[in-house]
Parts: sequence; structure tokens; C-alpha cells
Amino acid sequence: MEKTGRFIVKFRIPILILSFLLIIPSVIGYMKTRVNYDVLYYLPNNIETIQGQDILLDDFGKGAYAVVMVQDMSPYEVKKLSEKIESVDHVAELISFNSLMGDTVPVEILPEKYSSRFYNKETDTTLMAIFFDDTTSSDDTMDAIVEIRKVTENRCFIAGMSAVVTDTKLLSEKETPLYVALAVGLVCIVLAVFMDSFLIPVFFMLSIGMTILYNLGSNIFFGEISYVSKALTAVLQLGVTLDYSIFLWHSYKEMKKEYPDDHNEAMAHAIGNTFTSVLGSSITTIAGFIALCFMSFTLGRDLGLVMAKGVLMGVFGCVTILPAFIMTFEKAIDKTMHREIMPNFGKVAEFITGKFWIFLILFILLLAPAIYGYKNTKVYYDLSDTLPDKLNSSQANKMLKENFDMNSMYMVLADSDMSIQEVNSMTNKIKSLDGISFVLGLDSALSKGIPEELLPTDIVKNLKSEDYQIILVGSDYIIASDEINTQIDNINSIVKSHDAGSMVIGEAPCTKDLITITDHDFKIVSLVSIGAIFFIIFFVLKSVSLPVVLVATIEFAIFINMGLPYYTRTEIPFIASVVIGTIQLGATVDYAILMTTRYKRERFLGADKKSAVTTALATSIPSIIVSALGFFAATFGVGMLASIDMISSLCMLMARGAIISMFVVILILPSFFMVFDGFIIHTSVGFKKKDKKLNKLSLS
Repeated sequence: MEKTGRFIVKFRIPILILSFLLIIPSVIGYMKTRVNYDVLYYLPNNIETIQGQDILLDDFGKGAYAVVMVQDMSPYEVKKLSEKIESVDHVAELISFNSLMGDTVPVEILPEKYSSRFYNKETDTTLMAIFFDDTTSSDDTMDAIVEIRKVTENRCFIAGMSAVVTDTKLLSEKETPLYVALAVGLVCIVLAVFMDSFLIPVFFMLSIGMTILYNLGSNIFFGEISYVSKALTAVLQLGVTLDYSIFLWHSYKEMKKEYPDDHNEAMAHAIGNTFTSVLGSSITTIAGFIALCFMSFTLGRDLGLVMAKGVLMGVFGCVTILPAFIMTFEKAIDKTMHREIMPNFGKVAEFITGKFWIFLILFILLLAPAIYGYKNTKVYYDLSDTLPDKLNSSQANKMLKENFDMNSMYMVLADSDMSIQEVNSMTNKIKSLDGISFVLGLDSALSKGIPEELLPTDIVKNLKSEDYQIILVGSDYIIASDEINTQIDNINSIVKSHDAGSMVIGEAPCTKDLITITDHDFKIVSLVSIGAIFFIIFFVLKSVSLPVVLVATIEFAIFINMGLPYYTRTEIPFIASVVIGTIQLGATVDYAILMTTRYKRERFLGADKKSAVTTALATSIPSIIVSALGFFAATFGVGMLASIDMISSLCMLMARGAIISMFVVILILPSFFMVFDGFIIHTSVGFKKKDKKLNKLSLS
């Protein structure tokens, strides 16, 4: 690897030029990579709710739908507003009182039990349903939502998944650049304080920033990525690859002592040392992200592939771009050198190893409540809850509940050949269920004695196809609640008893599937990540016991991190419960590996148990602190800034997880070494010099 290092040093200027040139295609790729803002899109294609969405689009030309409400408008104004909405591109159908009953039937003459489906007299609020000709998260549907708000001069409130997705896009595009700027700024502050140069953090950020751009630009080969991946890639990649740059810098300073007159040779050796160490370290991080690819909910695969690719590019930048920067601007870096403020941790290490039983007792006392909190932390699945209350879609959901006592609307796709009597029997059973605010279909409207000739012919066409008919269901229950999930199960049983091929589709049924699928994914991802990292540590450290000790240490930190929301009565978004454990394990197990490697080396050189643990701890604490604070800085600011709770919660959990892992590794891991030292030595390779070699030396 030293030969490669010499090549990099020799051609550092061409490498920098090429690195800057690569930014151009990366930016183009980044701009052309589509971003998907619909989390439900990542549900498996083989489930009934997703198949039903495809049928809705293919048979009826309707993909997405939304509920629109307007207040304080006369019937004439509502009609004019409806015409404006219908004129918007990609609006396939608008269903309102007038569209169903015609302009000749005033809403006032109907009994309130029917008119209240579309009009609230007390608040003068009118409700309409819009169908679009494309999918929930398509660019056309989101553009149509924006255009509807524009042509109606923001006098309408739009509820539904398409509106949530649109608001998520607008908010994410506004805030994502701020995430990166804040993360970079805070990391630079941490590095400037704890490193020995005020300028070196700038080159760290430049080299890492370039690899982040390469990663984002190369996503074009995936076709599209989720907004979660787009928002978190820069922050996460900065946090998890920062260690590599720090290691190169420290290695270069050490090599300069061995080659004081030849800094080129010193850097060549530093590159070789860094690549060997960083490659092993990065494998555990990559394994954590690859574990996300085993999720049925493919948002995990999206984030996992993007981040695994980012870590690899981070390693590449660390041993090519960063050395080129350092060697080119070494004189400027030297002028900004200052004394490191990190103190000597020898006495701290002696105290921890000398009083290890205190921390062992602390571990035992905290383990049960940590696991209990971890298992009982509440998560939410309603995606509208991730957005601020001030947004149009959030206000619309609130209006829907207050004015029509309805929290959600979904649909039944039933056989179009069912008789009116069969449909009525089915819909009556649905209406009898708790929490049903209305059931509305073509045949149910006809059964009320409304002459068919009063219904516009295109209404019949839009509610019935050759194979299916649409029945709208309004629910009083909140999406993702136990009540609505039970309601959907009951409706499913009813409709399938009348028509085995019928389907219950919409946001609420999709969210119910999301709960089931991600609960299964959580178990799979946890097992895969633990298993993968266990075997990596097994092969790297050549030990049976050390993988158990190290993984147990970080898992304890994860239990504390994920258990705290239970005790603070905080609900977290569902995706956090699935991915945080894997990310924290993959990103922070390196802290434990760093200390373990030094502990193993000291024991191999003949140090006794306590001396080996003390030395390993004292020498590892500075690196662990800087690494953890860097990860914390990269994520904490974004967690505080982000308005989208899914991004905010993920970042806050990662920031807190880095600090918790830091304390657990510094305080608990040495205690494990002190207690299990004998067992570790007898189940590991490389802790003692081979007796055969010693015997040969004594004989000679």
C-alpha cells in the first residue's frame, strides 16, 4: 500500500484537479436524481393494498385522491371553485354534492344525515373529494396539489396522503441545504477545538464534502431515492466517515517523527496505515447499512444502499483527496497549529479500572429498565404527524375531524357485477360498525330513491368499471390507531364474505400494512446486523468471546438510547425504531474495537490484566471522544433544526446514541475486560506469544 501512497503523494495536484472536475457530473447527477416523498410507496408490491392502488389507476384512471374543504362560500362560489379545480391538469374527477346530484337539487332539501356528508351548516364548510390521474407521490400529482392551492388562492384546505407528500417535499427542499450547512459548521467547531490545527478541519470538510457529492450524484443510477435518504446522506456520511480523516491526520503526524526529513515518505506510510485500519473499521459500518437492505419495507434498502456506497466513497476520499490537500497546503496548515486541549486521561483510566465493580453494578442496575423502556417505547405511523401543524395538510386534517367528525377516508373495490341488493347488504353491515361516518357508492345512492337520470353519466363511469366499483368509506378513527386497524379488519371480513376478490385500499389500510411489515422488519434487521457485525469482529479480532462482549456493550447503549423515549413519554416515528439500532451499532462499535485492539496488543506484549486495560482505556479515550462529538455535532444541529419530525427524531436519536455509546464504551467495556479477561484470553488468538517460539529461543 506504500507504493500506492507514494503515487498519491507524487500526483497530488492532478488528483485534486480530477477531484474538482468530478464535482461537475456529480452535481448534474444529483440534480437529475428524482426524489420520492411518499413513504408508503416503499411497501411491498405483492400486498393487496398496493395491488388495489394499481387497479384503481388502471381501471378508473385514478391514482391518488384527496379531500378538499372550503369555508364561508356560497353555492355559486363553491361551483366556480370546483370548476377551477377540475381545470387543473391531472385532476381526473371531482366528487361533490353538485357532481353527484346535479345543479338542480339544492343541498337544503335533503335530510341532514345525507347532506352532512358534504356540508356542515354550523361552520359553513363544504367538502369535496378529488381523484388524480397519477399515483400519490408522482410529480404530476404534487404539481396538481400546488396548482390547486394557487388557482383557489389558498382558500381551500387539502387533506390526504398526496397533500402530505406535497408539503413534505416543499419543506424538505427548503430545509435540506440548511441541514448540511449546520452540520458542517458544528463539526468544524468541534474539530477546531479538539484538533491541533484551525485549518485542518477545513480540508476534512472539503474532502468529505466531495465524496458526499460523488455519492449523491451517483444515485442517478438508482433512478430515484427517498427524501429520507436525501436529507440524511450528507449528515450521516459526514458523521460516520469523519473518523477516517482524523486517523489519517494522526497517522501522518506519527510518521513524520519517523521520517522527519521526508514528509512525502511519511504521508505514503500514513496512507498505507490508514487504508488498512480504516478498511476494517468501515466494514462494520457498511455491514450495519447493508442489514437495512433485508427489510421488506424497501425504504430501508434505499437508505442502506445509499449510505453503504457513501462509506466506501468516504474511505476512497480519505486516502486520496485528503492526503493531496494536506501535502499541497501543508505550510498553511503548519501556520495554524495550536496546542491540543485534550488532557491526559491516565488518572481517569486508573480510576475506572480500579473501581470497575462500580460500573459493573451500574450496568446491572440499568440493564433491566433499559430493556423495558426499549421494548415499550411508543412509535407512531401516521405520516401526517411528522409535519408541523401550521402546514395546509395538517390544518386540513384537523378541519376534517372538527367539521365532519371524520379522521380518514378509504375505499372498497368490489365486483361491478354485484347486485344492488348485495351491495346494500354489504354497505349496511359496514355502516353498522363503530366509527363509520359514511359509506358512499353508486348503488347505495341509487337505493335511496334518487333517479338514475339525475346522476351525470360520467359519474357512473367514474364509480364503476368493467370489473370493479368504488365504495368510499369515511372513518371517525385516526390513521394508524388500534381502532381503525380493527375497523379495517372487520370491513375486510365483511366485503370478502360478499365478494372474495374485493379489496380495502387507501392510506389507512396501507398504514395498517406498514405497521405489520415494519414490526417484522425490525426483528429481521436487528438479527442480521448483530450477526454480520459479530462475524466481522470474529474474523478481525480472531476471538469467540470478544464479538459477544463488544456487541453486548453497544447493544446496551442502544437499549438505553431507544428506551429513554418511554421514560420521557415521547413517541418516535416508526422508521426510527427500525433503523436507529442498526446505524448506532454499525457506526459506534468502532469505539469498542479501537479499545479492544489496544487491550489485545498490551496483553500480547506481556502486560498484566489491569495495566493492559488501563493503557488501552487511557490511549483510546481521546479518539473516542473526538469521534463521538463529531458524530454528535453532525446530527444534533439537524435534529434541532428540522421541522419534519421523521428527520428530526432520527438525527436526535443518532446524536444521543453517539454520546451514550461513548460513555458505555469508556465506562462499561473496561469493566467487562477486567471481569472476563481470563475467558477472553482462552477463547482468542493473539493475546499471548506462542510458547513454541519461546522454547526455541531458550534452547538456542
